[in-house]
Amino acid sequence: MTKTVKERAAMLGEYITENKTTVRAAAQRFGISKSTVHKDVSLRLRSIDPPLYRQVRAVLDINKQERHIRGGLATRRKYRQHI
Repeated sequence: MTKTVKERAAMLGEYITENKTTVRAAAQRFGISKSTVHKDVSLRLRSIDPPLYRQVRAVLDINKQERHIRGGLATRRKYRQHI
């Protein structure tokens, strides 16, 4: 791993924990793909900064538990706009 990859993984981890945001939102904010963000914070960050990895994992676990709610709300907003 290059220094810039390590720095990016740490930066993404800090952003996700500070803002309690999703992988999708972090990817959009930094202009990279969701796959890259996910790989950085779930695989690379584990070896770079284990305490930060645990914090990110906690946020991502919460997001995973709530995603069905967010999806339902998005569908609701979509169909309310067409009425």
